[in-house]
Amino acid sequence: MTDELLTIGAFAARARLSAKALRLYDRLGLLAPAHVDEASGYRYYRAGQVERARLVALLRQLDMPLARIAEVVEAGGAEGADRLAAYWADVEARVAGQRTLAEYLRGRLSGRSSEMYGKFVVETVELPERVVITEKRHTLADELPAWIGASLGRLEAAARECGGVTAAPFVVYHSEVSMESDGPAESCVPVADETAARAWAAARGRARETGVRVEPAQRFAYTRISKAQVAHPQIMAAFEAVEEWITAQGLEQAGPCREIYFADWDAAGADDPVCDVAFPVKPAAT
Repeated sequence: MTDELLTIGAFAARARLSAKALRLYDRLGLLAPAHVDEASGYRYYRAGQVERARLVALLRQLDMPLARIAEVVEAGGAEGADRLAAYWADVEARVAGQRTLAEYLRGRLSGRSSEMYGKFVVETVELPERVVITEKRHTLADELPAWIGASLGRLEAAARECGGVTAAPFVVYHSEVSMESDGPAESCVPVADETAARAWAAARGRARETGVRVEPAQRFAYTRISKAQVAHPQIMAAFEAVEEWITAQGLEQAGPCREIYFADWDAAGADDPVCDVAFPVKPAAT
């Protein structure tokens, strides 16, 4: 019956788990004993806890974080199933990204870099001086896409106070952004009214590390990529292709690299061009 109290040994045998595993689940807050004898410290479980114990053990085999296991187990039923499905969708997306990265690295290690870079057409463009409002943040790679979307949304809304948006928004990488390096990255939106932009920045103070500056007129080497190619690691190959082209042309980088977003991201299909990967360039010193 479900009210029957079992010793930890008897419960472990019924749940097909070890007593050590049950002590761990208790310590992690995933499965507490129904009763603990104050004098002896012995743990007792109810027979009705067997299903939860087995479920926790199976979820741990999926390498599910403890907090997610607790959510699934506590929700149970259809909601628990939905939470598990959401977790597994995240896992499959991560594995797909890792698979693509592995293929990319295989190409580099096997000397096929030139083949990968050859699919990118690199050109140059002269961009005029522009006033930009900005938001800067130290962020790791896994948080970067969400932050880019949110920060550019905030800046584009603020641009209405600054005479409107005058050119495509972009993100500048002042240092590497990866799972080990946090940049910083800087979202930028060109605006029409410098005076209004400086008033906006002054009113914001240091909130979200916002600011305003004048971007000088510069020459850029860039390659245009599709929405699908923006994903990591394809975008890494695009950056490296531009870097190789710059060296081959006898130029040198004149500042940090950037991504220029000129298309409607939500409306674009996977093969539609949406972004320019660009580096400011100057003649190489002699």
